[in-house]
Amino acid sequence: MPTRNVVDVPRYHLSQRLVHWLMAALVLLAVAIGTPLGLLGFEGAREAFGSALTDLLYISHKTIGVLLLGFISLRVILRLVFGKPPYAVPLPTLQRRVSRIVHALLYVLLIVMPLLGWSATASGGFPINFFHWELPPILSRNPDLSEQLFFWHAVTAWSILGLVVLHVAGATYHWRIRRDGVMRRMSLLP
Repeated sequence: MPTRNVVDVPRYHLSQRLVHWLMAALVLLAVAIGTPLGLLGFEGAREAFGSALTDLLYISHKTIGVLLLGFISLRVILRLVFGKPPYAVPLPTLQRRVSRIVHALLYVLLIVMPLLGWSATASGGFPINFFHWELPPILSRNPDLSEQLFFWHAVTAWSILGLVVLHVAGATYHWRIRRDGVMRRMSLLP
């Protein structure tokens, strides 16, 4: 089992680490808010939570989606500017490939997800909120298209959740079993 002095591990730039953990929290919050809204629907959520809380949940979910779209864009820029630090202990070929695929899919889906939500909301004729501002729709009203886009928005959410589980499992494996410093690369701790 490889071990390494974790102080010597090359790390991502602090800005990359901050954006990573902020996005992780926002994704989990978006899923936590979006899941009951998706399962209950608008009217079901109003019955379960009341109209004021339902409106707040929808505004919050949409705001988080817009924030995630901005942060994933920032994350791509930061990756281009600062790159990726080398591994302190090289990964086996299969782990490296799986890691690249999971990361690439997360990046793509974290761009696609809010765009699907924005498109579904716009084509449903609903407002696209960012905090208390209303953003312009990116599609014209089309309820049938909206329904399909909301379906794919949900599929994308579950796909992201599955990839996050794989990502966390891999990180935990490197942290607790291999102890090779992979977790330290993205850690906010000194």
